[in-house]
Amino acid sequence: MTSSNWLYENFDPAGSAIGYRITRKLDEVQSPFQKIEIYESTDWGNLMLIDGALMLTTRDNFLYHEMMSHPALFTHRDPQQVVIIGGGDCGTLREVLKHPGVRKAVQCDIDEQVTRMAEKYFPELCESNNDPRAELLFDDGIAYMKNAAPGSLDIVIVDSTDPVGPAEGLFNRAFYESCFRALKDDGILVQQSESPLVLLELIKEMRGEMAKAGFTTFKTLPFPQPCYPTGWWSATLARKSGDFEFREGESYNKPFDTKYYSDDIHRAALILPPFVESALG
Repeated sequence: MTSSNWLYENFDPAGSAIGYRITRKLDEVQSPFQKIEIYESTDWGNLMLIDGALMLTTRDNFLYHEMMSHPALFTHRDPQQVVIIGGGDCGTLREVLKHPGVRKAVQCDIDEQVTRMAEKYFPELCESNNDPRAELLFDDGIAYMKNAAPGSLDIVIVDSTDPVGPAEGLFNRAFYESCFRALKDDGILVQQSESPLVLLELIKEMRGEMAKAGFTTFKTLPFPQPCYPTGWWSATLARKSGDFEFREGESYNKPFDTKYYSDDIHRAALILPPFVESALG
C-alpha cells in the first residue's frame, strides 16, 4: 500500500505496519509464481517486494544473509557441500561462498525472476553468481531435495519467503524428511523461522515437524531485521545428533569481512531471552 511518497506493509498477525519513504517505483514483473516489485527509497536503498511483502532492502539485508549462513557453516566441522533452497536474491549464496572450504553451493529457487531482479537492482548480492563453485537452478526446491542423493550434503539452508504460496511446502514434515535423508550424519538444516516475538507458535510447530522427520537437536538464533515485521527475526538450526558448539577460533579469525556476524555475535545469539527459551523448551 502506498500513500503519497510512503510505502507501507501491514502485518495482520501482529497488528502492526512498517513504512518506507520512497522516491519512485523502479520495476514490476508478474512471474508465473508471484508479483515482484522494486522501489527506490530515500534512506534504505532499493526495496524488493514479493506479493506486497517486503523481502529485501539495500541497507539491512546483510543482517539476514549473514545469520542464515555463517552460524551453520562455523558450527559444522567441515562444510563442503551446501544447498540453498530459495534464496533467489543470491545474498545467502554470496555469504556461503566466502568460506574457502566450500566446494559446491547449489541455489535452487523456483522463480528465476527474483534472481534477474536482484542482478539488476541488488548487484552487490550477486557477486558470487559466477563463482565456479556456484550452481544456480530455477526449479522446485521440494522436488530437488526429494531427489537429492542420501547422505550427500553437509548443510541445507532454507532461505524462503513466509510459509504461504510457493513456500508453503517448505515448512512441513515431508520436506524436512527429504532434508534429513540428504544430509550426512553430521549435517545441519537451517530454516528462516520468522519473528520470535509474535510467531513463536510457528517456530514451535516448525521444530515439531523437524523432530517428526528425525532431527533431534535444535537451536533458534534471533537477530535484528528492521525490514521484517516486528524488526526481530530468527533462523532455526537442526541436527540429527550433536550440539551447536561452533569453531570459535576459526570464526574469530575468519578470512573475510562481515558487517554483523562475528564470533561474539554468534555466541550471544545462542542465548535466548527467557520467554523464548520457556516457549521452545
